[in-house]
Amino acid sequence: MPLVNTKKMLEEAYSGGYAVGAFNISNMETVQGITTACSELRSPAILQVSPGAIRHSSPTYLTKLVEAAIFTYPDLPVVLHLDHGPDFDICKNCIDMGFTSVMIDGSNLSYEENVSLTKSVVDYAHPKGVTVEGELGRISGMEDKISTARNESFYTEPAQAEDFVKKTGVDSLAIAIGTSHGVYKFKGERKAQLRFDILEEIQKRLPKFPIVLHGSSSINPKFIKDINKFGGKIQYASGMPEEILNKLSKTAVCKINIDSDLRLAITAAIRKYLFLDHPCEFDPRGYFGIARKAVEGLVAHKIKEVLGSEDKI
Repeated sequence: MPLVNTKKMLEEAYSGGYAVGAFNISNMETVQGITTACSELRSPAILQVSPGAIRHSSPTYLTKLVEAAIFTYPDLPVVLHLDHGPDFDICKNCIDMGFTSVMIDGSNLSYEENVSLTKSVVDYAHPKGVTVEGELGRISGMEDKISTARNESFYTEPAQAEDFVKKTGVDSLAIAIGTSHGVYKFKGERKAQLRFDILEEIQKRLPKFPIVLHGSSSINPKFIKDINKFGGKIQYASGMPEEILNKLSKTAVCKINIDSDLRLAITAAIRKYLFLDHPCEFDPRGYFGIARKAVEGLVAHKIKEVLGSEDKI
């Protein structure tokens, strides 16, 4: 099966009352672990690439890794998606390289500038069969070393979201309802405080329109404990409760982004492998293999317990 875009995938998620996981990739092992779990559980897959991953690996390497995955699992519907594209040029380059979906993030611009930028990407992408995700509202936290303080973030305004979709023609919209990027999501707060009322109003104004949730890693305390036990030092980490994410997956939220949880699972597995079980190991295939299994296990857990996307293909 060739790469697909998100249009049909998110339409089916909306009507089926589940969400598709958008998992960030950065190397061969993350691609393998994600697609193996999705294939075994018959779940659609969105493999997304951040600008940081592009700087690390280049679009050529990443697209070829994804091509290898769809060759390995020919029955698995896979989207190759750009996450947080900062400008028109990077979106254009990714589209020209074979990405089937892009996100243009103009949330740091004025509303009028965001509309103009997003529409320019839509106008370039749609004739090529590529879907576009926009963002309205600013999500706090750290994403690819770009930080947004909580006092600089702001919630999405429902009426503005309706206007934004009509003016730009985007296929999905990332909204800000209180989630946060990175590992230290709610430092100083006991739990996430989400604005479900905003989501409900947007859902009323934009019926059957797919909403995207960023900053959705749960930050499993076991991973933090293992990392710190075996030489790491991560403090005050917190995330989104999985029961809340599961509830959201049954609403207009059709795409849930997961990145930090993958990084933590990989880091915990490698630290334990080297520190406890194999202190003399110097063959990267040993600990990269463990990292791949950690990714596979995490993705399988998210599919079954959070997203509800098992047996949907």
